[in-house]
Amino acid sequence: MSGLRVNNLKGTPTFPDGVVVTGEVSSTSFSGNLTGNVTGNVTGIVTGNVTGNIAGTTGSFNGNVSVGGTLSYGDVTNVDSVGVITARGGIKIGAGQSVSAVSGIITYYGDGSQLGGIESGFSNFVASGNIGNGDTVIIKADGTVGVVTTSTEAQTSGTKVTFNSQATNLTQYSATFDSTNNKVIIVWRENNNGKAIVGDVNPSNNSITFGSEVTFVSYTNYYNYQMTYNSNTGKIVIAFTDYGNSDKGSAIVGNVSGNSITFGSEVTFNNNGSTYDIGLASLSNDKVVIAFRDFNNSSRGTAVVGTVNGTSISFGSAAVFNSTYSSNMGVGYDSTNDKVVIAFRNESNTSNRGAAVVGTVSGTSISFGSVVNIDSSNSQGYKHNVVHDTNSGKTVVIFHDSNISNKGVAYVGTVSGTSISFGSAVIWNNGATNDPSAVFDSNSNQILIAFQDDSDSDEPTTAIAGTVSGNTINFGSKLKLDTTDGVQTAIAFDSNSNRAVIAYKDSDNSNIGVAIVYKQPIVSTNVTTENYIGIAAEAIADGATGKINIAGGVNSGQTGLTTARIQYIQKNGSLGTSADDPSVVAGTSISSTQIIVKG
Repeated sequence: MSGLRVNNLKGTPTFPDGVVVTGEVSSTSFSGNLTGNVTGNVTGIVTGNVTGNIAGTTGSFNGNVSVGGTLSYGDVTNVDSVGVITARGGIKIGAGQSVSAVSGIITYYGDGSQLGGIESGFSNFVASGNIGNGDTVIIKADGTVGVVTTSTEAQTSGTKVTFNSQATNLTQYSATFDSTNNKVIIVWRENNNGKAIVGDVNPSNNSITFGSEVTFVSYTNYYNYQMTYNSNTGKIVIAFTDYGNSDKGSAIVGNVSGNSITFGSEVTFNNNGSTYDIGLASLSNDKVVIAFRDFNNSSRGTAVVGTVNGTSISFGSAAVFNSTYSSNMGVGYDSTNDKVVIAFRNESNTSNRGAAVVGTVSGTSISFGSVVNIDSSNSQGYKHNVVHDTNSGKTVVIFHDSNISNKGVAYVGTVSGTSISFGSAVIWNNGATNDPSAVFDSNSNQILIAFQDDSDSDEPTTAIAGTVSGNTINFGSKLKLDTTDGVQTAIAFDSNSNRAVIAYKDSDNSNIGVAIVYKQPIVSTNVTTENYIGIAAEAIADGATGKINIAGGVNSGQTGLTTARIQYIQKNGSLGTSADDPSVVAGTSISSTQIIVKG
């Protein structure tokens, strides 16, 4: 039979040789293989494999669709997936194309080595002032950012003030600052009497007002005054030579109240007599150390520890730190290492070299390391000053050197254990220098020196300041404080007003005692550890928005960096491998031009 034309076929017929159908087939179900093209709609469930092409305008699948070959779309603008699209072989974006307008979280797997054009490690900020590419920046209170900059307060001094107008023989000046009462104390010898006076600094006009002078010793020939303030007890200690008592070494304790000072009783610290070249320093506890030349013991360098209790002082046993002739003592306390440093002129041979020794205090005793030369040359120091720089942790020795025409010199010392080593000599006054007196300025972190400048025709009282850097010290320009002949200089730093007070004898004005307030120029910066935010990733104009590399970002706008070093922000915003003040870490350099920013 070549054909079968029926309107209705009931039952379950079988066609072992297959069926070729032309036209429409309607059936509630169909089982078996269907070979050939199917044109029209297929309604119902198709079970089995469909081989060939399926063409249609619409279609829906409620189950899984598996495509063994290539699935091609002629024109698709959107793929709308209700669930998750899993591309097991990856998704490839054509050249010049991009993925955009993605809402939600995208999670990337792998090492990310093939990802490009992805920016991180920065944030956008509005610039306050012009910012250059690679500039270190701070965040301001209003949320804008600006470059790290410095500002300089001017160097200033007031008008000299007379504190003693007796026009008598005023000598042996010494000065200190009482941080408990915020007062400056000056002591001096007036004829045969020891005098003291309290001063109050007014920073608004760089002036100082004084109370009434007080006599703390009288009716004998006292001299060689040295004074210190003991912060632990809040008391003043003065050491001196008592000429009326066989030149024995004596000390006395003073208590400041308002603009006056009262004293306890004189106490002897060297009963051998003939005590000269006194140096004095306070420790961080209730102790002071006095160094002196013990004339009756072959002029050996000797030291003793004093304990302050109220307005009295007691002493332990004396200890020899140099067994030969020693003079021009200077004593300083190295608070960084809790050591005492004594500088002196070692006159044991013809060289008369400047020398130093480190002392360790235990209770009321002091022991010493070996004496070292300050310089390998034949330096001959007079009036040694020993000042500890708490910022650098170094101790600076200052004096005028008679071996080089009395020029002012300084040496930076580094204490290690019971020894000290020095850098090279630094000349801070290239002319004749007299009566140098030095102190640490905790505001500018500099060493301040007051002296009589004999290289000037006026021979005036002059000031200069130096900043310690490593094993050297860099000095600025000297400032002439007065046009008259000033001698016997003494300096104290008032940390309350951030001013220095310099006392001296006005030799051109009947030798009266005068004082002048001086303020060292201060270079400050606007950066702190709190406001440093990062480094500019691009140039940003004032008021514009730009990129700042923040913590974790890599900035590529640098030059000349040393690789693999921590970089610190300097006061002026530049980068350096040494910490400035304040110490702010900018990041770690990974090349000469790149730095990983740290917050």
